[in-house]
Amino acid sequence: MVYEKNPDYVPRLEAANGLAGGKVVKLDRVEWIVLPDPFTKSSAIKRGEVDMIDQLPQDQITILDQAPGVVVGRVPPVDSFGIIRPNHLHPPFNHPKARQALALTVDQREYASAAFGDKRWWRECWSFFVCGSVNGTEAGSESYHQQDLAHAKELLAEAGYKGEKIILLDAVDQPLIHAEALVTVDMLKKLDLNVEYVAADWGTVVTRRTSQNPTDKGGWSAFITALDGVTVSNPGGNFALRGSGQKAWFGWPTDEKLEELRDAWFDAPDLASQKALAEQIQLRGLETLPYIPLGQMFQPTAFRSDIKDIVKAMFPLFWGVHRG
Repeated sequence: MVYEKNPDYVPRLEAANGLAGGKVVKLDRVEWIVLPDPFTKSSAIKRGEVDMIDQLPQDQITILDQAPGVVVGRVPPVDSFGIIRPNHLHPPFNHPKARQALALTVDQREYASAAFGDKRWWRECWSFFVCGSVNGTEAGSESYHQQDLAHAKELLAEAGYKGEKIILLDAVDQPLIHAEALVTVDMLKKLDLNVEYVAADWGTVVTRRTSQNPTDKGGWSAFITALDGVTVSNPGGNFALRGSGQKAWFGWPTDEKLEELRDAWFDAPDLASQKALAEQIQLRGLETLPYIPLGQMFQPTAFRSDIKDIVKAMFPLFWGVHRG
C-alpha cells in the first residue's frame, strides 16, 4: 500500500495526539510493505531497506536490540493483553464452573514467557480494564493469581464434564497467539481433558469462530486472541465483556447482570461513580468469566534511529513522523 501526501490538506495548528490534534504530514510518500517472514523483516531493517517494523516478532527482539542504527521501543501508549475466549453455548464452557476451572489453569508468567520472554514486554494482570488505566482494578482476582490444577479438576467435575471434545483454535501465523495457544493445550491436557488442537491460519480461525454449531458439527470450544488496550479499557468499549447472548462477540455469553452494570456505567454522573461501577463489573466478570485474561503485553516496535517524532497510538500513524 502506498500513501502520498495531499498537498491541498490544511492541518490544525496544534500538536498531534493519537488520532486527534494537528495531522502535519512531513513525508511525501509512505510505502507499507507486507513481509510475513520474521527473518526477512529484521534483515530488511538492519540493511536500511525498511524504516519501521510494526508488531516486531518476539524472536527478533534480541537480534535487533544489538543492531546498529535500529531502535527497539514502545509506540502504543496503552498495553494490550492476551485472552482465552471460551464458547458459552456448548459444553463444557457453557457452565461457569468449567470457565472458572479454565482460569485456574492459567499461570500468566508462563504465558508471557512463552510469548515474549523478556520481562520488558509483559506484566501479570487480572483486570478486565487494563492495569494502570483509569478503570484498571484487579479486585476479586486473588484466587486466580496462583495456578491450581487440583481445584480446577474439582470444578470441572461439578460442572458435569463427561469427556466432551474440546476444540482449541490456534492461528499459527500469529506468533504471540500461537505461543499462548501451545501453553493452553499443555494446560488442558494436564487436566486430562479430551482436547483437539486445530492449527490454522488467522483467516481460518476468524471464519470458524463465527460458527455456533457444536464441536462435532464444525464448531469450537475456545480460541486465543489479543485485545487492544485502548478499546477495552472501559466498560463502554470492552466488547468482549458484553453479556448480550446472540448479539455478543464470538463466544456469545449471556449475562443480564453484566449488561445492567454496563448500562449503569453509561448513566453514572461522574468519574468516581464510573470507577465504582467498573469495579462491580470486574467482580461480576470474575464470577462468570466471559474471557480469561492471560496478562498484559507491551508490543515492541523497531524503527531506524533517524526516524523521529513517531505518534503514540495503538497502530502506525504517519503524520508528524520525519527523518532526524
